[in-house]
Amino acid sequence: MAAPLRIDFVSDVACPWCAVGLAGLRQALAALDGEVQAEIHLQPFELNPNLSGEGEDAGEHIMRKYRIDETQMDANRARIRERAAELGFAYNVRRGSRVWNTFDAHRLLHWAQLQDNARALELKQALLRAYFSDGKNVSDREVLVRIAGDVGLDAHETRRVLDSGKYADEVRAQELRFQQAGIYSVPATIVNDTYLIPGGQPPEVFERALREIATEAAKI
Repeated sequence: MAAPLRIDFVSDVACPWCAVGLAGLRQALAALDGEVQAEIHLQPFELNPNLSGEGEDAGEHIMRKYRIDETQMDANRARIRERAAELGFAYNVRRGSRVWNTFDAHRLLHWAQLQDNARALELKQALLRAYFSDGKNVSDREVLVRIAGDVGLDAHETRRVLDSGKYADEVRAQELRFQQAGIYSVPATIVNDTYLIPGGQPPEVFERALREIATEAAKI
């Protein structure tokens, strides 16, 4: 019998390692099909909660935030691009790219998850592609409406949720909950409210960790 696992994936739409980590996690779960029965719950985290609607130049933002120079930034981007390509994900961030506020995207994900976990996961992947592969402004509500429609969510309801400000309190409460639990960097993969797998791990690391966790859970 497949071991049931609850997986809380704490991440931000603007986090490239979150895109890498989610792809790695999903590949691991595919390899573990029949061994574990996992349900992924997407949890919000904002890397840059104070960004304005205009966003910022991504390179300038990253160099200032992490106190690195242009050479280090380019090397980091090359490493992410390579890892993403191995997982079938196009990381197209380059000079001239921008970073955007993601709070509305998190509200939209919260609403989608209330309806259907699988649909919310589809939306999350579409948002990551829009941000990192296509360079879209995911703080633009028209962009969010189009992305939601592409994954089968009702455009009228999507617009109503975004314009109403709904789920702002719920998103902030979840962010605070995980911060109080000690999550200050993402991605963070929390299994059965107990085990933490930090960072954008390769599929084989996720697979090994999840198999060990499932084995431990079966003993309880």
